[in-house]
Amino acid sequence: MSVKNIFVLGLEEANLPALNDVPDADRYRFHPLLTIRELQVGEVSVPGLLEKAQRVLDSFDGGIDAVVGYWDFPVSTLVPILSERYGTRSTSLESVVKCEHKYWSRLEQEKAVGTHPNFGRVDLHADPPRPPAGVGFPMWLKPALAYSSELAFGVKDEDGFRAAVAEIREGIHRVGEPFEYILDRLDLPPEMAGVGGQVCLAEEALSGIQVAVEGYVHDGEVTVYGVLDSIDYPGSSSFLRHQYPSTLPEPVLHRLRDVTARVMRQIGMQEATFSIEYFYDPHTDEINVLEVNPRHSQSHAELFQYVDGAPNHHAMLRLSLGEDPAMPHRAGRYRTAAKWYYRWFTDGVACELPSREDVSRIEKEMPGTRIHVIPEPGQHLSDMDEQDSYSFELAHVVTGGDSEEELREKYDHCVAALHLACEKAGPAGRDS
Repeated sequence: MSVKNIFVLGLEEANLPALNDVPDADRYRFHPLLTIRELQVGEVSVPGLLEKAQRVLDSFDGGIDAVVGYWDFPVSTLVPILSERYGTRSTSLESVVKCEHKYWSRLEQEKAVGTHPNFGRVDLHADPPRPPAGVGFPMWLKPALAYSSELAFGVKDEDGFRAAVAEIREGIHRVGEPFEYILDRLDLPPEMAGVGGQVCLAEEALSGIQVAVEGYVHDGEVTVYGVLDSIDYPGSSSFLRHQYPSTLPEPVLHRLRDVTARVMRQIGMQEATFSIEYFYDPHTDEINVLEVNPRHSQSHAELFQYVDGAPNHHAMLRLSLGEDPAMPHRAGRYRTAAKWYYRWFTDGVACELPSREDVSRIEKEMPGTRIHVIPEPGQHLSDMDEQDSYSFELAHVVTGGDSEEELREKYDHCVAALHLACEKAGPAGRDS
């Protein structure tokens, strides 16, 4: 069987082990295509990124069998553009943008299902800015496009609304301007005329149990291969952990799969993986779509490996090669798994971090764990990339076990053994 050359946009050291753990990994040769820093740090130039990527691909001495990626914009939009140029498999650019553009995505959801919050556009140029009609507090304000939860703010009143709008006005251009380059490549429907990429969305806050549904579309059929629970820190909107499989009852899981299929058919995605985040309110039995992502979640790869026996990268790779993307089911070592986010909720300076040798030792001492420390020694937490608006990630800890209690015990052991320490930063975000 011939080896397949697969170019991975944003391939980084943390995901390479999971890629190499997919079934038949010896068939694949993974090639990095642009770095995460090039793709997501600082000002983004889509034409510049395309030119760099094309230089790499044009100079490659061999066949190009697939171009893949598992990150948000601009990776998600570069994949279909490059796939079209080099004749590899991908969903359409339009279907990706229908997911990535939060306002357009809501319009598409509205056509398919009634399971979404009240939403509307915010006029960033109004003085004073006002919430859109029909959207009440508490609400979330977010750009049409952003990395992770960057520039996403939960607001409870007019004062919070105005403060959030001021921050979004200042930072929305960083991703909004390059996104408009992508929008210009599409024939937009009348409801998107004049909307652009630098638009702010307001939507009523949802409550309940947050879950993530992962799946793919292949030969026109929507398949859900996993549902995960997303648990926040108490009193916070920041994730404490993702846990797989979900503990929700089967009737709720059935409804989630049904809504997912209707949404993805409306969006028109083909031959690609996806992830949809939902809220389920057990008091009202309501399901609401939070957001639709046109890629699977790379951060869940090890959870699927621990429980099902293969990282979710497997489905992405098979789809890109035109092969059967079916995932194994419950063939892994553990009954359940979790990815934990060890956070600080104030700025600081990382002053005591474990070495790679320390991390390897802890993982060997506690089987069924993997650890990734985020900050660099001496780094200010506020200088780290891709953090939400309320907290800073110090470490990701993946644990596998046969019960939730075992997952928690392993996490607690790892956090204690890491001896992570930070010094408080001064008022200006620097040492006091």
